[in-house]
Amino acid sequence: MAVDFQFYLNASLWWTSERDQTCCDIISHHLIKPLQQGMKLSTSEVDTVPIPVENRAARVLGMAHIARVASRILATTSTAQRNRALEEISLSLQANGEAIKAANAEDIRAAKAAAMAPALIDRLTLTDDRIAAMAAGVLQVALLQDPIGTQLGENVRPNGLKISKVRVPLGVIGIIYESRPNVTADSASLCLKSGNAVILRGGSEAIQSNRCLADIMIRAVLNCGLPEGTIQLIQDTDRASSLALMQAEGLVDLLIPRGGNGLKKTVLDNARVPVLTSLGGNCHTFIDATADIQMAVDIAFNAKVSRPSVCNAMETLLIHADVARDVLGQLIPRLHAAGVEVRGCERSCTLYPDIVAAELADWDTEYLALILAVKVVDSVEDAIEHIGLHGTGHSEAIVTNESRNAELFTNRVDAACVYVNASTRFTDGFEFGLGAEVGISTQKLHARGPIGLQELTTYKYVIYGTGQIRA
Repeated sequence: MAVDFQFYLNASLWWTSERDQTCCDIISHHLIKPLQQGMKLSTSEVDTVPIPVENRAARVLGMAHIARVASRILATTSTAQRNRALEEISLSLQANGEAIKAANAEDIRAAKAAAMAPALIDRLTLTDDRIAAMAAGVLQVALLQDPIGTQLGENVRPNGLKISKVRVPLGVIGIIYESRPNVTADSASLCLKSGNAVILRGGSEAIQSNRCLADIMIRAVLNCGLPEGTIQLIQDTDRASSLALMQAEGLVDLLIPRGGNGLKKTVLDNARVPVLTSLGGNCHTFIDATADIQMAVDIAFNAKVSRPSVCNAMETLLIHADVARDVLGQLIPRLHAAGVEVRGCERSCTLYPDIVAAELADWDTEYLALILAVKVVDSVEDAIEHIGLHGTGHSEAIVTNESRNAELFTNRVDAACVYVNASTRFTDGFEFGLGAEVGISTQKLHARGPIGLQELTTYKYVIYGTGQIRA
């Protein structure tokens, strides 16, 4: 699909007024004049326009303008059109496995040269199996129910006006993420399915992999007749580019950061567009006095050990005093055998001397490692109070056989996900039946918990009348 001449003319005028004449001259020479001469340009050619480093923010804002135009077209596409594009992406990822691995190998070499931790290199690495899983994940998104056009409510007013509430795409979504290149495909596919244009900004660690993946996906959607700008990747990892995306008021409808707390804080501190993110995963499990001890021990072990580096892992274990001795006696040896360092309150250290004494900071720490804080409490109310003081609103669990305590816990604990007799590790879009996700939100507006297709939409009111006028 050719780049729209009028759009770029407008973008050039905007750049003139908002940035500087040098940048505008470059845009005019490389884009406006060729278009006036009848040439056709793709977004990949636009990305190579030699805008100086100091003008990279202008390039990102130009991409946002492209995405805005594309989003209006995408909002009118059918489910079949978007599914066809997703199927084409899946096939293209599988067909281009060698090119993806070659690009990824460049990132791996750079990571090793920079002495990146082995665990992080593993997250960065794309193998045949991981590429196949990525392609399968895109296809799975195509199979999900399309939320766009769903009628959320309808009523007819006494004056005859028929008012419907209809789900629609958000528009343009920006996603800033770190390390894992599979996020490129996951995020793009969810945005496409939900009728949104997406601007991706990955980390420097995976820049070659991301460029290759984005190029494959862009070609696939264009082959299916979807507009330029449906999927775009910011081609550099310069801070100015990410700041421009964060501050693209009126162009980006939602920004989602995926990564560590440092990234999220930077986005929250600098963004001028709506942001949807998690404020951390300081997750708790409370073992009630009525709990089945074996079940409680199994749940706690799984919540901490199965994958300690993720945001839904348990960081603090709260135990009712009546069962603390039995729980600690069974759980601590298992945790120690798994390499977990246990830091406990004074009461828990008395009951089990091998526990390291906790400090005040431990109750507020998201370790993302094989470290667990343990505290003995006297009631479900004490557990709820502790969570209220130290929790981050992510995922909290109670293990109990008392329905009144379960109801009290679920009603009073303020978190995105509250569990009864299950591990916090289930807070995940796939586990919730939502398909893939683009993150977990601990906010209350506009979405909370796993961010799936529906969370990438909004709604509008459609009103039918027969000539009604207001008195």
